[in-house]
Amino acid sequence: MTQIPVTVLTGYLGAGKTTLLNRILSEDHGQRYAVIVNEFGEIGIDGELVVGADEEVFEMNNGCVCCTVRGDLIRVLHGLMKRQASATRGFDAIIIETTGLADPGPVAQTFFVDEEVKAKARLDSVTTVVDAKHVLLSLSESREAREQIAFADQIVLNKTDLVSEDELKMLEARLRRLNPLAKIHRAVRSQVALEAVLGRGGFDLERIVALEPEFLNPAHGEEGHVHDDDCEHDHHHHDHHDHGGHADRLHADDIKGISLSLARPVDGTKVTKWLNDLLAAQGPDILRAKGIVNVAGEDRRLVFQAVHMMLEGDLQRAWAPDEARDSRMVFIGRNLDEAKLKAGFEACAV
Repeated sequence: MTQIPVTVLTGYLGAGKTTLLNRILSEDHGQRYAVIVNEFGEIGIDGELVVGADEEVFEMNNGCVCCTVRGDLIRVLHGLMKRQASATRGFDAIIIETTGLADPGPVAQTFFVDEEVKAKARLDSVTTVVDAKHVLLSLSESREAREQIAFADQIVLNKTDLVSEDELKMLEARLRRLNPLAKIHRAVRSQVALEAVLGRGGFDLERIVALEPEFLNPAHGEEGHVHDDDCEHDHHHHDHHDHGGHADRLHADDIKGISLSLARPVDGTKVTKWLNDLLAAQGPDILRAKGIVNVAGEDRRLVFQAVHMMLEGDLQRAWAPDEARDSRMVFIGRNLDEAKLKAGFEACAV
């Protein structure tokens, strides 16, 4: 059975999520979307702002399906799946718009933990909308704003007309320190090509790596690029201070991304145990982890990803003849000890 792709749309208050959602719903793309709006508080307002949203699921004039939800996500998804099974023409995808104060982690975990949801839907991507004008203040004040960026597969850097090119470059560098994995799209009024943000398979590691072979391998000199040999580069993380008078300099980022690579093959049993132990010990602090591993004696690539303590991995396609069989991992989270992670990873080498 085909799994329905799900896009989680997140972003801090006022970043432009609802504007992007309305664009998705009103453009003439021939797709039908079921929309789940995750409200904050007792009085639902977001649903009123979504084009034509109503308590009932209904078909919009351009063929979208929209529903406002006040309940538990799994229950809602089960309900949507039942409707889908009995509908003459169901919907093509689901979009979940989270409240601006939400940590997207639990939403993403839903697609790992519930068997029925897992069988019928797959998390396609977590897309975070960021307000270029106010993001530094949000990052310095809000843990949720930092988590939304850390969780993203892609970031829509919105309201770019309100800041200078130099500020934009500095902002992009800052976002990459929080999340070296996410692709950044610049936008004004959430105008970004829909094919760039929908159906990207950001949670499908094989697909992302096929699209962007360097996805898990930050370039030399970028924050987080690590080798297993005696590399001359200095890869230590420093406290970074942004330009401008933000309270941020009092608050070095508590979230960072660390990339590791290893040229030697690894022992499959050791690396699995190491990852399981690591997530058991530090799961709440590890927001996202992804990796491609060269297991000794195995022709296929071991691909894994984790959301907090949930680890999923399997052997996927064979290594291509011209492909460097390097193992690569990226961890995004809090209180990450780079030297310890590197040592643990290298101890798995054959």
